[in-house]
This record gives sequence, C-alpha cells and structure tokens, in this order.
Amino acid sequence: MYCHQSLKCHIIEAEERISQFDFTERKMVMSGISALNSLNRAHNTTMSSMQKIATGSQHPSASYGPSDYAISQRMNSNIGAVQQSNQNTQTSNAMLNVASGAIKNTVDALSSLKENILNAMNGTNTDSDRGALQKAVDQTVSQINDNASVTFNGKSLLDGGRTATVAGVIGNNQISFGDMTAQGLGLVDENGNSNLDLSTDEGMQNALATVDNALSIATEGQQQISSAQNGNMDFESALDEATTIGAQQQRLEYQAANYTTMQENMAAADATMDGTDMAAEITKLRSSQTQEQLAMYGVQMYNHNRANILNLLP
Repeated sequence: MYCHQSLKCHIIEAEERISQFDFTERKMVMSGISALNSLNRAHNTTMSSMQKIATGSQHPSASYGPSDYAISQRMNSNIGAVQQSNQNTQTSNAMLNVASGAIKNTVDALSSLKENILNAMNGTNTDSDRGALQKAVDQTVSQINDNASVTFNGKSLLDGGRTATVAGVIGNNQISFGDMTAQGLGLVDENGNSNLDLSTDEGMQNALATVDNALSIATEGQQQISSAQNGNMDFESALDEATTIGAQQQRLEYQAANYTTMQENMAAADATMDGTDMAAEITKLRSSQTQEQLAMYGVQMYNHNRANILNLLP
C-alpha cells in the first residue's frame, strides 16, 4: 500500500514538474519571439537609415511613401531633362563657335580680296602686276573654300545652307548656316571658273559703279556681275552671315543661362522636399544600431537559457 501511494506521489510530482517546465518553455519561446521581432524591427530601421543616407533621399523607393516617391521621381526626371537641354545648348554653342571662327577667316579673306581688286585698279600697275594680283586672288578663293569645309562632329557646316535643331524642354531652336563656299558667295561659277578677272579696266570700273546694289543683285540672281562686284557682295554677305551666327550664339547663351537657373531651382526644390536630413538620420541610425545590438543580445540569451533547460532533462 505504501509503495502504491509513494508511486502515485512521484507521478503527481513528475506531472507538476512537466507542467511547470511547459509553462517555462512557453514563456521562453514567447520571450525569444519578442526578442527576434525587436531585432528585425531594429535591423529594418538601421537598413532604412543607411539607404536614406547613401542615396540622400527620404524616399529611395516607393515603399517609403508612394505619393512622395512619385513626386520626387517626376522632379528628378525634369531635372535630368533640363540638364540634357542645357548640354544640347552648350554643344550647339560650341558648333557655332567653330562656324563663327571659319566665317571670320572668310571675312578676312574677302577683305584681302577687296584690297587686291582695288590695288589692281591702280593705273600704275603693269599687266605683270595684275597677273601677280590675280594669282593672289585665286589663292584666296581657294582658302575660302577650305574655310567652308569646316566640320563639327563629322558634319559639314558652311558648304551649302544647312540647319540644325537644338532640342530643349522649353522648345526647339533652329540654327542655320549660309553657303560660304566660293560658288555660294559668287566667287566662282557653277563650273568652278573664277568670276574675279582682274585683266580688264572695264570690269573693275563696273565694280565701283555697281558696288551699292551688288548684294541685291546677288540675292535676286537676276544677272551676272563683274569680278569686283562679286568681291564686294561676298564681303557684305559674309558680314551678314557672321552677324547672324553671332545673334544665334547670343540666343543660345541666354538659353543656357536659363537652363542652368531652372536646373538649380528644381534641384533646390527637390532637396527641400526629398533630401535627407543627414544629422537627424545619422542620429536615428546610431539609435537603431544600439537597439539592434540589444535585441541581438536578447536572442542570444534566449538560445543560451533554452539550451540550459534542455540539458536539465533526463
């Protein structure tokens, strides 16, 4: 009888111990889950702060706020478009600089042509003198053709009335180039033969008489003009082309300045709306890192205690 009661007592005691163990185990499991959740939250906060600091944006992805993220992305897209428009303008201005330099050389060459023509009209010159001046004129005409062959990025600029489009967010601009070849300026005919003949007095006298209407005659293309007339017309045409290029350059400079201002203002607006407050975010990062370390310690303690309890089992 005693043995029976003693056995029953042992059974009851064992059941109570098992019950207490189960309760302790459940508490430990809940504690471990809580520690793990705290670790995950702290880790997510740490990663979020690191991403914001790395990108400089409060909304590096849509998960940080779909509406604000969409606004920020549209703003960044607009900033990129303005930046590219500014780059287009700067590149086009560089192209105009190349064309302007070539036209200046042509204006200088035409000035030299005019001087030689006036020199040839001097009655003290012999036929030999005029022949030497004719050679100088022909060489200058060849140089003008060389000037007209100038290129930018592989594209010819002054060899025959070309246009280019400068694309931008506030509209496209058209820039144009005149025909600055010897034929385009009327220095040679369509067969390449020179229109600047210094061998006759009549041709040179006609040049002085028609110098005022040379440009209009050339524009209308109504009649052939003498060599010196062509010389004066070409000089005026080249000056007109030079001033046209200069006006286009000035317009592009204003446009580039406008794009730069737009880009700065949009970048400032984006920084205000979406820029990361580095001081606040770094403080937040340090706090989350501390919380993460504490949560990690809690998980480690759970694993350690659970292992100790399991070791107590028979």
